[in-house]
Amino acid sequence: MHQLFLVSTETINYPILIGFLVSSAALAISPGPDNIFVLTQSISNGVKAGLATVLGLVSGCLVHTTLLAFGVSEIIKRSDALFFGIKLFGAAYLIYLAIKVYRGSDAIHVEQEKGPSQSSFKLFKTGFAMNVLNPKVTIFFLAFFPGFLFSETLSSVLQFYVLGLLFMLVAFAIFGMIAFLAGSISTYLMRHPKVGSYLKWVQIIVFVGIAIYLLLSDK
Repeated sequence: MHQLFLVSTETINYPILIGFLVSSAALAISPGPDNIFVLTQSISNGVKAGLATVLGLVSGCLVHTTLLAFGVSEIIKRSDALFFGIKLFGAAYLIYLAIKVYRGSDAIHVEQEKGPSQSSFKLFKTGFAMNVLNPKVTIFFLAFFPGFLFSETLSSVLQFYVLGLLFMLVAFAIFGMIAFLAGSISTYLMRHPKVGSYLKWVQIIVFVGIAIYLLLSDK
């Protein structure tokens, strides 16, 4: 059994997994509708509300991971050309996102007005629905995940689930920190408006970097 374990670990490309984790963390930190929503809910309704929102948003990723795992895995089995087409689409979509971010505003707008209090379960449902019902998340997963398959022997379905769970853990850790530090983050953003510009370029570099990686990576 010990030898089998050693063989299985040798089939895993850890640099690819590390690259995936770093890319996921950079994307989670960069300003977007999800982390801004967590920030505003935490400021308005407290840390508990922010964490409930985080749990909802992260849980929704499991639905997108499942769609991706079973859909793309079947394509991988059937055709190398189709899978290469998916990677080209992914690279093009990430470049499109980079251009969109470049053309967007540097400013990070954070609402601090006290809204009506909502239950944690309601905020969980809101976060879950925001994620699951957003087709852009599915498209992003389709663009992002296929280039980070990390083993030639493990099934692609299992690999997609591993990537999905790692993405969820990273997002939960970073979004959770945003919820806990919401007040400090909001104050810092107001005092240092140039931070938005720095984070904008981080996002652009990550999108372009992943796109280049997808184009250069093998199946």
